[in-house]
Amino acid sequence: MKEKMEARDELNLISLAQEYADEDKARGLLESLLWPDGPVCPHCQNHKEKAIYKLNPKAGSKTRKGVYKCGACRKQFTVTVGTILEDSHIKISKWLMAFFILCSSKKSISALQLSRMLKLGYQAAWFMAHRIRFAVGQEMPLYRLLKGVVEADETFVGGKGRRNTKFFRQTPVMALIEQGGQMRTRILPNVSQRNIGNALRDCVSKDAVLCTDEHLGYRRPGKQFKAHHTVVHSKYEYILKTPDGISAGTNRCESFFSLLKRGVHGAWHCVSREHLHRYANEFAFRWNTRELTDGERMETAVGLASGKRLTYRQVI
Repeated sequence: MKEKMEARDELNLISLAQEYADEDKARGLLESLLWPDGPVCPHCQNHKEKAIYKLNPKAGSKTRKGVYKCGACRKQFTVTVGTILEDSHIKISKWLMAFFILCSSKKSISALQLSRMLKLGYQAAWFMAHRIRFAVGQEMPLYRLLKGVVEADETFVGGKGRRNTKFFRQTPVMALIEQGGQMRTRILPNVSQRNIGNALRDCVSKDAVLCTDEHLGYRRPGKQFKAHHTVVHSKYEYILKTPDGISAGTNRCESFFSLLKRGVHGAWHCVSREHLHRYANEFAFRWNTRELTDGERMETAVGLASGKRLTYRQVI
């Protein structure tokens, strides 16, 4: 097991293209990432009660490679069943490279560029990227409430202004960042006190210290937390040293917004409100795994692919 872990730490685009271009090896790598303790039946979640055995394809048999059979429910499955890869006709080797590319691209990558790199159709690459973003999304128990000192801020993404028309409408994006820890993003219908309060309740523990700018939408929701510190940007105040030694400000949120907007302007050019939450989740995932190597970040993302399903009909 130690040798396997050491080999995984060296995962990069070259090793994925050379060592795991073979579909059998790519499937073996995916199985080791999704099933570190052995095969798990996606139908009944059995992995200990009764044996799970692999079906070996024989000459003239219709059995495909990589098929397992559960001894408990007697159903057959492969490693992609019950994951975002289910029913995909794209090779697993290309899926692994797509995971690595999205996880290592700090300012993201367009679906058109992904289609050129992996030799896929544009729609296939676009849907693949959205499925990966769905896998690393924030709607899961893994993402706990933010604690400690939490910065909160909002920005507007898309459009050419704040005029309320179809082509000029901008979408508010809220970032909540734990100093030295994780972050969350929320797409708001509008920047109102109610919407800001709902986002804070969903993401931040009441024992946390909240740091915001002077926006009035934080005034009442901020009272439910341990403390609420405000920096006044209109007076060129960006860092506030509190008596208890806290450096209050929203600079981390501003840093995240700069990355997100560079992805919008430089990679995607135009994003719809309908899909903006997935794009924001992609950047949030890279932020939350910023201390990992690209290979380790890719392994984490692949591990989150299990137990989720996103169909093309849902996306469009």
